[in-house]
Amino acid sequence: MRMQTKLIHGGISEDATTGAVSVPIYQTSTYRQEGVGRPKGYEYSRSGNPTRFALEELIADLEGGVKGFAFASGLAAIHAVFCLFQSGDHILLGDDVYGGTFRLFDKVLVKNGLRCTTLDTSDVSQIKKALQPTTKALYLETPSNPLLKITDLAQCARIAKEHGLLSIVDNTFATPYLQNPLSLGADIVVHSGTKYLGGHSDVVAGLVTTNDEKLAQEIAFFQNAIGGVLGPQDSWLLQRGIRTLGLRMEAHQANALHLAQFLAQHPKIDQVYYPGLPTHPNHDLAKTQMRGFSGMLSFTLKNEAKVVPFVESLQLFILGESLGGVESLVGVPAVMTHACIPKEKRIAAGIKDGLVRLSVGIEHCEDLLEDLDQALAQLDK
Repeated sequence: MRMQTKLIHGGISEDATTGAVSVPIYQTSTYRQEGVGRPKGYEYSRSGNPTRFALEELIADLEGGVKGFAFASGLAAIHAVFCLFQSGDHILLGDDVYGGTFRLFDKVLVKNGLRCTTLDTSDVSQIKKALQPTTKALYLETPSNPLLKITDLAQCARIAKEHGLLSIVDNTFATPYLQNPLSLGADIVVHSGTKYLGGHSDVVAGLVTTNDEKLAQEIAFFQNAIGGVLGPQDSWLLQRGIRTLGLRMEAHQANALHLAQFLAQHPKIDQVYYPGLPTHPNHDLAKTQMRGFSGMLSFTLKNEAKVVPFVESLQLFILGESLGGVESLVGVPAVMTHACIPKEKRIAAGIKDGLVRLSVGIEHCEDLLEDLDQALAQLDK
């Protein structure tokens, strides 16, 4: 089954009891049991809910996993995955990962004894040098947030297996429509379902899947024990959003490429970060492990001091957090999504104070281009 079809018919796409082509929202907390210790399949909705299960089966199907897990947010999903590790374990983490992921590690997981080293995972030599006897996992974002770095997933998976590590990939920017890390050797995939999978800025969710039965059992335990699960209403919204993912991603990336090409030749732009441009340092690698380049791009102005008036002059691009919705968003990572990362670490990773991140929506491309153009023109005033 091809991906466009699997988005609609994958997992559990209809109700077996009634034939409804949309899985019902099972708005219940508990379930009648046939006898003491004899549930019909569900006991309590923290442990399992039919609507959530349909979504979990779908993400597993889309990513090639054996089981899926749905959480109340992307960070709840990441937290559950990091519960696989013990005090003293060491994790290699991308130096420009989402700020919330860094904060989770820097302010919460360290209290449990976990340690991490941040590095540029797109440079495999850095990964090899950073390995320690206690290293247990590689945590990778590709494309990364917000610099759109591309990490060689197959090579990292080989390194991980050689050293007995887990390779964990945040696939939020690419989505399963454009990239499947498990097929490239990764062990676990996480998603912020809030973003492209939901696609309409109306749900907060996190997803996890793995192709390893033992890991699936462990993640299932932590999902139930910690309890940060996704509710049935949001599970239904996310499954509905996934059905149009293919159409939306084609529109997102077509618009993003057009805008990236425009910005790359604009005299007021210093640098554009978009893996779909041949000038991107890992453009060729992106072509080998992705089926497209997604709708995220970042850039810097030649006059970085003008970044605030620039973003505030935009009219169609909404100044706000998050990404992946049908509407275009703009943000300044240094003071928004990545503000929790210490400035010296941000600068070392390449996240300048004047970096602008665009989540390119599916509006008419020329309207978006004209909006960028008029905001750039405002810089002369």
